[in-house]
Amino acid sequence: MDATTSHSDRVLSVVVPAFNEAETIDELLSQVLASPVVAEIIVVDDGSTDGTRERLRALEGREPRIRVVLHEKNRGKGAAVRTGFAEARSEIVVIQDADLEYDPSEYPVLLQPILEGNADAVFGSRFLSGSSRVLYYKHRLGNGFLTFLSNLATDLNLTDMETCYKAVRRDLLQSLDLTQERFGIEPELTAKLSRAGARVYEVPISYRGRTYAEGKKIGWRDGVQAIWCIWKYGVLHR
Repeated sequence: MDATTSHSDRVLSVVVPAFNEAETIDELLSQVLASPVVAEIIVVDDGSTDGTRERLRALEGREPRIRVVLHEKNRGKGAAVRTGFAEARSEIVVIQDADLEYDPSEYPVLLQPILEGNADAVFGSRFLSGSSRVLYYKHRLGNGFLTFLSNLATDLNLTDMETCYKAVRRDLLQSLDLTQERFGIEPELTAKLSRAGARVYEVPISYRGRTYAEGKKIGWRDGVQAIWCIWKYGVLHR
């Protein structure tokens, strides 16, 4: 923490869903802790079997801002995120994947519209003007298609509905009845923010995508599930 940063500047709870991320979790948490706006990090280990939870126990003991919650078996990103949301205590909450694809130094950009009183939720878009690693054109098409369907259902004008970086006021976030266990949490959260009348902003972020060989987990079945969730939460309003 530098000389110009006080504890009152720490307004952010960072929820980190983690499943078999032993190779990246130490570096990721180091980057998150370096951000002056972070009040706490809630890491939800979702049944890891590669040594991730052992590394987390060691880190938790050394850093008071880190809290670790363990799922005894793998339930999915949505379940881990919902567990973290329930544990959050700070004014604003953001989701942070554990795989180093997203840059924690960009938290202030995400928070600015909320802190200025203009937004209730801010999505970090990989497709506005941030730099990104060039990977998987089919994923870009799929993301664009899902964002298009979500926008039709919610009447939001997003460019990146599937982004991990969603920062939301904690009181609003904890009032939402979220149920999805896997990657369907993204369209569900988007639809329920829209239905709640939230003021949603987008800001550009950078992105360092990883390959499947490097540990990327989302697949085509998750895309099909996302379409169902857009219909269920955005159209049927379940």
